[in-house]
Amino acid sequence: MNSNSFLKGRGAQQNTNNKFSAYSYETRDDFLEFCRLEGETADANKTQYIPIFPKTIVNKVTSPDVGMSYSMNMYQGCEHGCIYCYARNAHEFWGYSAGLDFERKILVKHDAPKLLEEKLKSKRWKACTIVLSGNTDCYQPAEQEFQLTRKCLEVFLKYRHPVGIITKNALILRDLDILKELNVHGLIGINISVTSLSEETRRILEPRTTTIKKRLEAIRVLSEAGIPVNAMLAPIIPGINSHEILSLAKAVTENGALSMAFTIVRLNGALGEIFTDWIKKTLPDKADKVLHQIQECHGGTLNDSRFGVRSRGEGKIATQIHDMVSLAKHLYFKDKKFPKLNTKLHEPFKDGQMKLF
Repeated sequence: MNSNSFLKGRGAQQNTNNKFSAYSYETRDDFLEFCRLEGETADANKTQYIPIFPKTIVNKVTSPDVGMSYSMNMYQGCEHGCIYCYARNAHEFWGYSAGLDFERKILVKHDAPKLLEEKLKSKRWKACTIVLSGNTDCYQPAEQEFQLTRKCLEVFLKYRHPVGIITKNALILRDLDILKELNVHGLIGINISVTSLSEETRRILEPRTTTIKKRLEAIRVLSEAGIPVNAMLAPIIPGINSHEILSLAKAVTENGALSMAFTIVRLNGALGEIFTDWIKKTLPDKADKVLHQIQECHGGTLNDSRFGVRSRGEGKIATQIHDMVSLAKHLYFKDKKFPKLNTKLHEPFKDGQMKLF
């Protein structure tokens, strides 16, 4: 890997063109030379927080194979910079690139708690688990400054409404007090993403995420508090972390996880170009092997968009991964079960307090 050409602290190494834009952008050599001669930085590599004001915050999930009915995202874009993240493509709808823009231009929905409260108070709304966040991580670095996730959890508690969380950040432990209160009423389920036990792998795949040690600690602390935790071993990337399935399953169950789930990586939309560029710069010796194995799982391409198949894969390599996951579940999760969340408490709390009559 050429350290001079590699952008440290980021996953994507380029801004791919936005498919919805009539314009394309490139960094020309003559511009880079001008910056060098002038002693200027061509790319400051800084994160920007950009406020946006949507009219609604809760989204109905229509994809039949996602495993959730409703989701909400306080932030669009994610500074974690996970190179494989399917949410990158959504940044194009906002007029940005799925590449570096996704990691550096973070859109902040300051009205999220207010919009959530309006939704939960609606007479037409029937309690159904809402997941934070179906798209970008609700505990990414922006949360330290804006605390929108914590404020939304307070709303869920106030209205006794079930909520799920997907994260790979140990910042979740900051909100342990609220999570415990939600759990008293059976209103909370946590999904912690653990993709590798190797810090080197974690660092290149997910450059601004919590360390693996802290993620396992988060699973342990939450589990010891009686809060149900599911471990997301996702995505499984052939040739990068596929050999770790058993060791990952063993580690998360030893720390208290009640269940595990997985997906096989798929590189839809702009991800194919972003991932290919990244792996050729980061892991040039194994780049072709990894790309070919991913293609083997998706009928010769880097992506399969068919519902029910796209995240499971097909072919010999996918079958091997499925067999390993089945063995892991048999060995480490045979007598464990993730509970269903309570949807029966919300109706009496529509106005924020228990109705007596």
